[in-house]
Amino acid sequence: MCGRFTQIYSWAEVHEQYNLILPDPIPNLEPRYNVAPTQRIDIVVQEEGGRALARARWGLVPFFWKKSLKEAARLSTFNAKSEEAAAKPFFRAAMKARRCIVPASGFYEWRTEDGQKQPYYITAAGGEILSFAGLWETWKDPETEERLVSATILTTAANATMQELHHRMPVILKADQVDGWLVDGDQELLVPCDPQMIEFRRVSRKVNNVRNQRADLLNSE
Repeated sequence: MCGRFTQIYSWAEVHEQYNLILPDPIPNLEPRYNVAPTQRIDIVVQEEGGRALARARWGLVPFFWKKSLKEAARLSTFNAKSEEAAAKPFFRAAMKARRCIVPASGFYEWRTEDGQKQPYYITAAGGEILSFAGLWETWKDPETEERLVSATILTTAANATMQELHHRMPVILKADQVDGWLVDGDQELLVPCDPQMIEFRRVSRKVNNVRNQRADLLNSE
């Protein structure tokens, strides 16, 4: 699974990695050190002219949802199992037509050590931005008529590296697989990445409190 992650890249880095169609920096691209469900995230989507960076709520709200956004938050749709998403009503339409990449500098996972939850930070072994396969959706609030873009991260079974921490992990795509997901929706890509693509290290327990958003969260204790 993936319940917390970071987005601490620069505009130049994300623009170069995904060859975005916007040549100029977008506003408010600030570093995010402890992103949690229901918060705003950056996503990469395929538009007619190419790839673009967009903003979404983390936690997918299907277009047919008739209840409130507060009730939608209880659904825990910030992750979707890649093995099941195509058959699930909440994700089925997005799997066909609204796929995205969630760029991440890294993500957190926990294991219990000495009776306490100890966070670990998982990053690309080469230091590049991780490309999580995701889905996005547009929903209209039945009360306010406002439109909301939301997204989920697809997960898969853990590879040999992640198995030391958890039995699930995000679907992480290589650079040459991004079009295969965004454009073609190739579900054969929704598998564990090469174990050598990622590495992890122990970080501060301050990560456990979602209100902590500073760079020192990534420091070892």
